[in-house]
Amino acid sequence: MTPSDPRSARNTNPRNEPGILARMALSLTDWTERWVPDAFVFALVATIIVVVAGFLFTPSTPAQVIDAWGRGFWELIPFTLQMALVIITGHVLATSHPVGRVIGALAAWPRTPRNAVALVAFFAMASAWFNWGFSLIFSAVLAKEIARRVEGLDYRALAAASFLGLGSIWAQGLSGSAALQMATPGALQPQIRDIVANNGMVAGGIIPLRHTIFLWQSVVSVIVEIAVVTAVMWLVTPPPGRGKTARDLGIELGKAEIEPAADVARPTPGQWLEHSPILNWLIVLIGGTYLVRYFMQASEPLSAINLNIVNLTFLLLGFLLHKTPARLMHAVQSATPAVWGVILQFPFYAGIAGIIISTHLSQQIAHAFVGISNAQTFPPIVAIYSAVLGVFVPSGGSKWVVEAPYVMAAAHELKVHLGWVVAAYDLGEALANLVQPFWMLPILGLFGLRARDVMGYTFVVFLVLVPVVLLLVTILGATLPHPL
Repeated sequence: MTPSDPRSARNTNPRNEPGILARMALSLTDWTERWVPDAFVFALVATIIVVVAGFLFTPSTPAQVIDAWGRGFWELIPFTLQMALVIITGHVLATSHPVGRVIGALAAWPRTPRNAVALVAFFAMASAWFNWGFSLIFSAVLAKEIARRVEGLDYRALAAASFLGLGSIWAQGLSGSAALQMATPGALQPQIRDIVANNGMVAGGIIPLRHTIFLWQSVVSVIVEIAVVTAVMWLVTPPPGRGKTARDLGIELGKAEIEPAADVARPTPGQWLEHSPILNWLIVLIGGTYLVRYFMQASEPLSAINLNIVNLTFLLLGFLLHKTPARLMHAVQSATPAVWGVILQFPFYAGIAGIIISTHLSQQIAHAFVGISNAQTFPPIVAIYSAVLGVFVPSGGSKWVVEAPYVMAAAHELKVHLGWVVAAYDLGEALANLVQPFWMLPILGLFGLRARDVMGYTFVVFLVLVPVVLLLVTILGATLPHPL
């Protein structure tokens, strides 16, 4: 390349030099590409660690620990299906034509790499508050559409930005599994409900959403995180020529992802209903009527929201937006490859929970919490612990099954607001997703990337967000009483 080459001039222009955060992200990305293992490895390592802990730190015999693992292994089957449906219904909505038009309009806004990445990060987080499964796919499709339009854009930074809803606020929103589990009868084992109830102090061991995600403290934490993460991603994005575009990575962007099943011009009698909107409309009418009646009969509508209601609502919206059974089936079929990791890994998380509960390892951990905490320091300690455990058990819902027994017991003993403990857990859990690749899997295939390609950027966000989260859970937690 000669000095007269315009690309050379662009790359040596001081204005095109990456800042400190951008250089850090590029260096960390190089490191993670080499050293980070697959997400399934984390689940297997966590299983071995908990089995050994059950041997060493409880009176249980090796046989009892193994039996506890086996009994617990299938305990999360209903929840596994619920989580799979969160992903599938989110994908169904994000790939509908009406949402596709919204994506096209949004993709036309940014003109520079920094603005493009910041835009994707903002919408990833905003949409994650409503449904994290929808956010994953919506943000990924938006990111790829922007990549087709903005020159010199670091494709890895864009992909990382599309994941940040799960790395920040998702669990503080309507599909936050821990809050929904606490609000949903039957979503947790009876033993956990008894711990939360604490001899009748909390009726039925149920914590309504008005005491978790709809607390004004939770809303403030969501707003602060969105602002901070959007700013960080704007700063870490390399200028044109300093990152790697999709072309540099050998990735062909191709055509848009939103490709519905083609309607048959002259369907046979057997195909007619598949390509007619009549059945979809009738199902939406039936399901919509049920939802209206369900909320009318609830004494507190906000408290009536649970995981099943969220999934049903998004599924009905999918029926409405895809118009025909054929298009809906095509969208669901396209979404199912994204749930293989949930199906494979959740039983191992259930086995971990079975050991922790059955061997009473949970009680020992609760006593350890109490020994190092007081009412003021407990929320940030829960957030830190949740993030650490989240590296080994990368799921808000299944990890809460593991944590809930001893975290709730310690919260009662220390007189801390139970709903805010769930919120602190949620904020810590999201941090773990920035350094654990499991929940990146559903979208990485869409980008043609691996987790190690984007984790340099997510790790920079992690470093910035940790002190912010600890301050939020400590200061805001001091404004709430025990138990609710």
